[in-house]
Amino acid sequence: MESVLFDAATLHEKCVELGQQISNDYEGKTPILVGVITGACVFFSDLIRCIDIPVEIDFIQASSYGQGATSGELVFKKDMSLAQEGRHIIFIEDIIDTGRTLKAVSEVYRQRGATSIAICSLLDKKARRVEEVDLQYVGFECPDEFVVGYGIDYAERYRNLPYVAALKRSVYE
Repeated sequence: MESVLFDAATLHEKCVELGQQISNDYEGKTPILVGVITGACVFFSDLIRCIDIPVEIDFIQASSYGQGATSGELVFKKDMSLAQEGRHIIFIEDIIDTGRTLKAVSEVYRQRGATSIAICSLLDKKARRVEEVDLQYVGFECPDEFVVGYGIDYAERYRNLPYVAALKRSVYE
């Protein structure tokens, strides 16, 4: 690791803060919290335990780029199992960088009749943004570094670290 950006205590404090914001904003409603797997798994698990209103949970796995997919083409590896029409949906993501995937995902669920769509991301990496995405809940601004830990990986490694760190360039270059 090059440096620890957000330690375990700081991450926990942010989950409590975001959980309270979501609880206040959705009081009297039962939103569906949708974890965007695999990267958001740790953040999602910690965050939902900090929300004190009734919620339902579901998961998606989607990409808008990568092997065999044209840039911007949305591909679901796992879609929601709960009905979306008339529901308040909050997507929980580990990091937003280009914005392509979450913009496309949001459009799909709006078309499916969701009452509202919100996005909660632990990290907002604006330096790599190519699509505008409306983020309602943001943990931290992310420097333009390759980050790992707290569910975020490099080549499927480092997800289990209890903190978010910048990876040494020598590891991925």
